[in-house]
Amino acid sequence: MSQRILSSALPSRVGETVTVAGWIHRRRRLAAVSFLILRDRAGLTQVILKSPETVALLDELGEETVVQVTGTVAANPQAPAGVELVEPVIEPLTEPAHTPPLELWRPAVGASLPVVLDHAAVSLRHPVVRAGWEIAAASLHGFRTTLDGLGFTEIQTPKIVGSATESGANVFALDYFGRRAYLAQSPQFFKQTMVGVFERVYEVAPAFRAEPHDTVRHLAEYVSLDAELGFVTDHRDVLEVVRQTVGGMLAAVADRAGTAVERLGITLPEMPAEVPVIHFSEALKIAGADPDEPDLAPADERAVGEWGLREHGSDFVAVEGYPMVKRPFYTHPQPSGPRWSNSFDLIFRGMEMITGGQRLHRYGDYVAALQARGESPDDPSYRAYLEAFKHGMPPHGGFAIGLERFVSRLTGAENVREVTLFPRDLHRLSP
Repeated sequence: MSQRILSSALPSRVGETVTVAGWIHRRRRLAAVSFLILRDRAGLTQVILKSPETVALLDELGEETVVQVTGTVAANPQAPAGVELVEPVIEPLTEPAHTPPLELWRPAVGASLPVVLDHAAVSLRHPVVRAGWEIAAASLHGFRTTLDGLGFTEIQTPKIVGSATESGANVFALDYFGRRAYLAQSPQFFKQTMVGVFERVYEVAPAFRAEPHDTVRHLAEYVSLDAELGFVTDHRDVLEVVRQTVGGMLAAVADRAGTAVERLGITLPEMPAEVPVIHFSEALKIAGADPDEPDLAPADERAVGEWGLREHGSDFVAVEGYPMVKRPFYTHPQPSGPRWSNSFDLIFRGMEMITGGQRLHRYGDYVAALQARGESPDDPSYRAYLEAFKHGMPPHGGFAIGLERFVSRLTGAENVREVTLFPRDLHRLSP
């Protein structure tokens, strides 16, 4: 193959003979001239075909055939990026492609979500469909870059674990060389342990939840962005790191995925200098919910989101002080009222997106918390985890972001599967 350049480099090469390569995005034939629109990872290139031999060759090649095109770059204000290729020589790099299951050249996705997901190998090539992951990739970059700048160390922890103690029975069991094991629901125990090593840690990895939900916001496997930090005063220190992290993710999306944002016609929110914070009991009042409710329903979250936008002009609202009965055993209670927790949810555009808070850090408190649940600290499920606290752990806390849910709220997707590459849910195991 000749030295290839991308479509984005063509405007600086007017008058030169160059080689581009990619997929045949669209073919158009007029009376005097034919057009080939070539797609590569950087965008589109318009190719003008006039010779009968070249036009005849193009007629034999279906859309999505991979080709190499060598031609002269000419200025044309009406072409993509203001340039086009003329006098082309086309060389197919594959056999003629079969007709795609959806027309990838159309501006909108003209297929239902099940069709898009069933044919993900091809439908992800559509500029609108791929835009969701362009935004996700930029978000991941922003997450890592921000936390790296705050002195965090990236870690990787096991996804095959020997106990299912964190969240009850909603786990995927598997045979591990004749023993029962599980897919990890989160890296919670491990990332707390690593606070005792690096003080500040984060992880980007899959998490697995065997919850029998068939909703627009749940997946059985998702990408979890986890962070844990030591030497905090309380959960508000964690919330400040969340604010900086999400702000960094949004900045990275604007910087690295601006074309995708424009393609989807979305407006990125601004992360406020201070996130509005309300107590859980106040959130129930705002939502008009029963004051004895132990959690916020989706309708309550929407009401809180509307309140934040109306009263503070913010797409983000933090709800703190959730009842301890709805939080895991490692959650630190509120010193002024042990019924409430030093934890929070960040509501983003009317949906819970991040859960975080302060953890217990004294070994005696863990013993008491487990015994209150009728469990023993000597249980093998907890022994390795609790060893860190026996040997001194600082006050600490952390949070987790579901990547797909974050991107779905950012893009306005009605279903989280729209922005998931190969979703796994109650019904889908393929592709």
